[in-house]
Amino acid sequence: MRALVYHGPGRISWETVEDPVVEEPTDALVRVETTTICGTDLHILNGDLGDVAAGTVLGHEAVGEVVSTGSDVRRLQPGHRVIVSSVSACGRCLPCRDRMFGQCRGGGGWILGHLIHGTQAEYVRVPFADQSTHRLSFSGPAEAVLLSEVLPTAYEVGVRNGEVGPGDIVVVVGAGPVGLATVAIARLYSPRRVVAVDLSAARLDAAVRMGADAAETPGRMIAELYDGPGADVVVEASGEPDGFVLCTRAVRTGGHIAVVGTPGRSSTLHLESLWRKNVTISTGQVDTSSTPWLMELLRFGRLRVSPLITHTLRLDQAEEAYEVFAHGVTSGALKVALRLG
Repeated sequence: MRALVYHGPGRISWETVEDPVVEEPTDALVRVETTTICGTDLHILNGDLGDVAAGTVLGHEAVGEVVSTGSDVRRLQPGHRVIVSSVSACGRCLPCRDRMFGQCRGGGGWILGHLIHGTQAEYVRVPFADQSTHRLSFSGPAEAVLLSEVLPTAYEVGVRNGEVGPGDIVVVVGAGPVGLATVAIARLYSPRRVVAVDLSAARLDAAVRMGADAAETPGRMIAELYDGPGADVVVEASGEPDGFVLCTRAVRTGGHIAVVGTPGRSSTLHLESLWRKNVTISTGQVDTSSTPWLMELLRFGRLRVSPLITHTLRLDQAEEAYEVFAHGVTSGALKVALRLG
């Protein structure tokens, strides 16, 4: 088959590799219909994650069709269309029993495109397939691929961990795909105001289209929150140290900072200015336990996120897609979908 292979920092190539096979009774083989690129993939390409071995097929998000299954797979059969979760869950360990699939200790967690071959390929082997895929409940628009990671991350790590509630002032720092998804999902909880902050004018425009009441570069609104009541919930979705500092300035006394962005560098925690504010800071690896619920919101039109997919290319254009995605500020790219054929 053909796949996008990582060859060390700064080096990827679309090439022929061995076809995946069922290795464990709990595996399924999935023919990839749509995959996409995550900010974490860029961190890998930049050399920020040294535990990804050269020769690994990248990617951990996909929608596809089941081709074959291992003998212990019960929920799936060939022909089923599924969402491939970005995290794999053995279903037996203590974290999995607590639905903390991202912390799986039984050989799962974030392994696709990280510790084993991933989804930016014509076919992918999915471990623990019964727990690590979700049957598509409808024919599925293009944005169904966002259910692999983007939407569950925005909800679980941002909105739910941040405890967004009715009447809250919510600030989202970073208007990339996850930040914009956070804006859209936060609206479901009837906040008083949702403010998006980013350095890109195009992404601020996108934030307004996704439901933000206001959007600006760091400036007046953050200063007003700092000098005034502050935000009830601040979601850090940029992954940048300066973004985290901005969150600490915007949050109110007794408020919540939910860290969603993947940091590529160290951030400074200014406890000298935070210790008296009773601030809660939460972090987290997505578990994708919310995917079935989010799928139903998409199915019935309660959650509209199609503007997040700005570019669609063929799977064999993966190298070009990385360039488009990596330069999103100038290309206007948010989420780049890669489709087979």
